[in-house]
This record gives sequence, C-alpha cells and structure tokens, in this order.
Amino acid sequence: MTTPANTAPPVPAAADDNALPARSGSRAWKKLKRNKSALFGFMLVAFFVGIAVLAPILPIADPAATSWSAIRKPPSELYWLGSDEIGRDILSRMIWGAQASLLAGVVSVLIAVVVGVPFGLLAGYFGGWTDQIISRITDALLATPFLILAIALAAFLGPSLTNAMIAIGLSATPIFIRLTRGQVLSVKTEDYVEGARAVGLSDVAIMSRYILPNVFAPVLVQATLTVATAIIAEASLSFLGLGQQPPDPSWGSMLNVAKNFMTQAPWMAWWPGAAIFLVVLGFNLLGDGLRDALDPRES
Repeated sequence: MTTPANTAPPVPAAADDNALPARSGSRAWKKLKRNKSALFGFMLVAFFVGIAVLAPILPIADPAATSWSAIRKPPSELYWLGSDEIGRDILSRMIWGAQASLLAGVVSVLIAVVVGVPFGLLAGYFGGWTDQIISRITDALLATPFLILAIALAAFLGPSLTNAMIAIGLSATPIFIRLTRGQVLSVKTEDYVEGARAVGLSDVAIMSRYILPNVFAPVLVQATLTVATAIIAEASLSFLGLGQQPPDPSWGSMLNVAKNFMTQAPWMAWWPGAAIFLVVLGFNLLGDGLRDALDPRES
C-alpha cells in the first residue's frame, strides 16, 4: 500500500515510552542484586543514612553537652566510643556528624548535576561556538585540582556548612559538564534523534525526550561516585575550619581536634576516621555496582 504524499512520517517513539524503561530498570535491579560488593556498599550507605535520619529520636546524649568530670574518657559502658577534650559524648557527636557529612555529599552533587548537566547538554547538542565557550571554561576549571578549587571557593564564600556545600558543588560541576557533553555527542547521531529532527520536533523537545533520558544512566553512576568525593571534601574543609562550625559536630572538625590528642586519647580520631572510610567505601562500591548494572553490554 502506498503512503499518501501529504501524510507526515510518524514521530519516532522514545523507546516505547514506558515499556522499555520499566524492563531496563527491572533488568538493572536484578543485575545489581547479584553483585555482592554493590549490595555491601548499599548496606553501608543505608546504615549511615539511617542513623543520620534517626539522630533526633535516638536515645543519645546531647552532642554539645560537656562534662568536666569526663574529659577524654576511653570507651566504656557510659561512653561507648569515649569522650572528647571537653567531655562530650563521641557516639552522639558521631551520629549527629553523619547528618552534616551526608547532607554535604548529597546536596553538593545535586548542585553539580543541576548546573553541569544543562551546560553539557547545550555544548554537546549545538556544538559550534556554544561548545567552544563551554568546553574552554570547563577545561580551565578542570586544570585546577578539585580540592584546591573547593578550598578557594569556600574561603571566598566564608566558613559555614552551606557555603562548603556550594563550593564543593561548583567545584564538581565541570565533571558533569564534560561527561554529559560526551554522552550527548554520542546519542545525538542515533537514528531516532535524526528521525525526530526530520519530522520537525523542536530542539527542546528532542533534548528533553530523546537525549536526556539516554544520558541519565552514566550521570547517575558519576553522581553516586562523586558523593564519596564530596564527603571527603566536606571533611577536609571542616578539618581546615571552612565547613561545619563548632559546636555543631562534623567528622572533619572532630578529626581536627583529635590530632592534638593522638597520644592521650587516640579514640577521638579512630571513630570519625573509620566513619569517613566506611561511608566513602559504601558509595564507591554502590557506584561501581550501578555502573555494571546499567551497562547494556553486561549480561
């Protein structure tokens, strides 16, 4: 049967709209469940998220309460993780400090994604001068080490947890710009994108319906891995006095104080150091598992 000349060709379906994404998500979840290291990372992350969320209702001491009779007490039945230099309960400060570290990690990455992905999308899709300008600025930012740039921005903005999150987020933005640009350059040459352009869909519609969903997986993996980097950066800024301010607890500021008492009270450094190590390990393992689960080439 001959198609009438005045009939426009059909708009290509975005992978059957809801059918393929649902099947892909189910397949990725099955692959993730088979990855034992990823599940271990997920359990670590879930544990720290759980104690951070439940901190206000847990039966623990006030993290700012001092006791001059309990200065630098070792772990005991009364102080499970010991006490610090002014008699505060380290367990309580560890639990409340988890809120600052995880909040900084997640919010910083959200800032980087919200700022970086649109610029990468524009650079990769339009090319030309748009790509040149965005790419050169991105290269200049990537030439500066991530932590050095975060310290400089935090020092400029002023010491606070909010400013530290903004500084870390802006410092991580170039990573997402470059990643998104590279993915868009690959996706925009696919047949379904060319078909959508041929039937007259606008650039906004093509980017939002056909390109952005196909770059979501690598961005999600990179975001998970960057949360670990952001947590280390927040601890570093707090260690330098540019992050969470006393008396509010933070793992980085706890390490800053603990360095002065390594011989008299080493437990002051044990717990925040171990917590940073474990939560970063959890996000890295989870990110690696997501990368394998979302890779269509992996069976």
